[in-house]
Amino acid sequence: MPDPRSDRFVRSHLKTRQLVLLVELGRHGSILHAAQAANLTQPAASKLLADLEHALGVKLFERLPRGVAPTWYGEVMIRRAGAALAELDAGHQEVMELLSGLSGRVAVGSVLTPSTTLLPAAVVALKARQPRVHVAITVDTSKLMTQQLQNGELDMVVGRVLDSESAAQLSFEPLIDEPHSLIVRAGHPLAGRDDLSLQQLARQSWILPPSGSILRDRLTSLFLTAGLDQPQQAVETLSLPVITSLLAQSDMVVALPEELVKPYLDVGLLTVLRMDLGLRMDAYGIITRRGHQLSPGAELMLTCLRDEAQKRLA
Repeated sequence: MPDPRSDRFVRSHLKTRQLVLLVELGRHGSILHAAQAANLTQPAASKLLADLEHALGVKLFERLPRGVAPTWYGEVMIRRAGAALAELDAGHQEVMELLSGLSGRVAVGSVLTPSTTLLPAAVVALKARQPRVHVAITVDTSKLMTQQLQNGELDMVVGRVLDSESAAQLSFEPLIDEPHSLIVRAGHPLAGRDDLSLQQLARQSWILPPSGSILRDRLTSLFLTAGLDQPQQAVETLSLPVITSLLAQSDMVVALPEELVKPYLDVGLLTVLRMDLGLRMDAYGIITRRGHQLSPGAELMLTCLRDEAQKRLA
């Protein structure tokens, strides 16, 4: 049953300008800069913030010598304000698309492997059924994209839920796990050898995912547990074209699912090292906001993702 106090707060106290101001304060950490971004004067912004804090009965921001910093309550309101504004923007977008004869828009985030396999197949299936649905795709780490999902910037993510605090707000449908192999160019000095060791791998140049990703953490743990330093020569990227180009032109090593580079393996440009590090990522899946009503275009995207995932498991 809805809390009548919450209903009174939203209907009687909350203003759209306050939502905009909250989001800009989260971005800029300054009342002056947030006011400028929200097209407000600084006194007007300060009053809107003070009114909101008074209505809630809590301090949303700590006033610092230079700028402001959100309290725990402030972080909650910034996140919720971003999601609320995104919903209003999505509503406006849907109306405009209906008026112009389009059939909606869906924003999907994906980690690397499904972005090259599962997601393209799902998009092709969606376009075959509703060619006018506009699809926007983001490829990044799960942590960043789940934040964008919670803020309303994405409709769904094909990835992993890594933050236990966010889990209660998200729905997760597991799809498949990701075994990783060590990939190098054909003719690499380590290719074809059966006597490889972690010590030899630690001395190689590596292509690594960004810090904070599951794979990066597990590779780091692998070397540290063996009493070895992490590889000192490394390039950080999630871009598959960059990865394959670097591999082809150097003796670098990368840990990837083989299906990502299958065409290169099939024609003999790349090869798999004969060493299994036991690198298996947690199952990735489809992540959506719990209790959120998807648009028709997003619902169709979700159906196509499920169908394509089922085909791969059959």
